[in-house]
Amino acid sequence: MSATDTQLEAVRTAVEPAVAALGLDVYDVELVGGGGSRTLRITVTGAGGVDLETITAVTHAVSPIVDSTSTIGGAYLLEVSSPGVERALRLPAHYSSAVGEEVSVKFHTGEGPRRVRGVLRRFDGERCFVESDDGAEEEIAIADVTQARTVFEWGPKPRDRSGNRHSKDRGRARAKGKS
Repeated sequence: MSATDTQLEAVRTAVEPAVAALGLDVYDVELVGGGGSRTLRITVTGAGGVDLETITAVTHAVSPIVDSTSTIGGAYLLEVSSPGVERALRLPAHYSSAVGEEVSVKFHTGEGPRRVRGVLRRFDGERCFVESDDGAEEEIAIADVTQARTVFEWGPKPRDRSGNRHSKDRGRARAKGKS
């Protein structure tokens, strides 16, 4: 685990009780940017979604906690947000909660980088199994993943080559209502 990961885990541990007291969960904690323009992003989720009032309440609750947590050195901007309908998948819990949803996964192979889009069918803690649109199942080691996210499909179901709407849903999820 890198020093930054250790720092972020300390921030997560410090803010989780305050976020839980508001009836929410911490989805992710990231430090993005560099130099003088770093942003500490705390992403939260809740059963009923996350609106602007909720974001404001979380910001007020966690700001003093983050300020008193000395693990993040230097200047940074605190950002509290929801993961949105297209959520990044970085942690094992993210993959587990996205089973059954449409995902896009970019990963390294012996031949170079690859991207697979399809339904996340299973996750065993080390590998995810994505069923692509052609029905093939791709087994991907999480250690090889460079980027993964859920995909929200806007509008009606796409047409197949014959011009018909897909009659089989194949378990394709639009969004779980997590925002």
